[in-house]
Amino acid sequence: MPDGRSRSRTDFEEQALAHMDLLYRYSLSLRGNAADADDLVQETYLKAYRFWHTYDQGTNVRAWLFRIMKNSFINMYRKRKSEPATAEYSESTLPDPSLIDAAGVNNFGEALFDNLLGDEVVKAISKLSLQLRTVVILRDIEGMTYGEIAQFLHCPLGTVRSRLHRGRRELQSGLCSYAKDRGYVLRPGDIG
Repeated sequence: MPDGRSRSRTDFEEQALAHMDLLYRYSLSLRGNAADADDLVQETYLKAYRFWHTYDQGTNVRAWLFRIMKNSFINMYRKRKSEPATAEYSESTLPDPSLIDAAGVNNFGEALFDNLLGDEVVKAISKLSLQLRTVVILRDIEGMTYGEIAQFLHCPLGTVRSRLHRGRRELQSGLCSYAKDRGYVLRPGDIG
């Protein structure tokens, strides 16, 4: 008969680790590069394992993990803002990030959306405020429900809906010419 500690570990592995890819993709959208995204996911899972005994079994584990990630991200951001700025030698010798992206190395869009979205779409999503971007990514890309997003953000369902509406509207206006150029939207006179 397994003891409580091994059962708890098994439960954690079965329930929490199943969401690692989803958490990584969201972390990548927050952090912008793979190394920082890995750090945030690792921090999230360390805290989740440490406090697994506080998780209310049967509730939404994905929302619980996202809440831990969000709090970890905020804590990392606050810590970084309070530290004095430093520059390491290796940072000053790196090539310009725009050149790296042009060469196809470390392309944020490819890593985040697995080549599903064009550069213009990724740029448009990146221009959204963090609040709007979070809701758009969680709903339209990751497929989370409104309820899960509300639980993750600790906000009312109506707030999720209004942020999603505003985010989609900003994306629509920012991508109008892109859609027309690609033939997704007909221009006047195209029907003949």
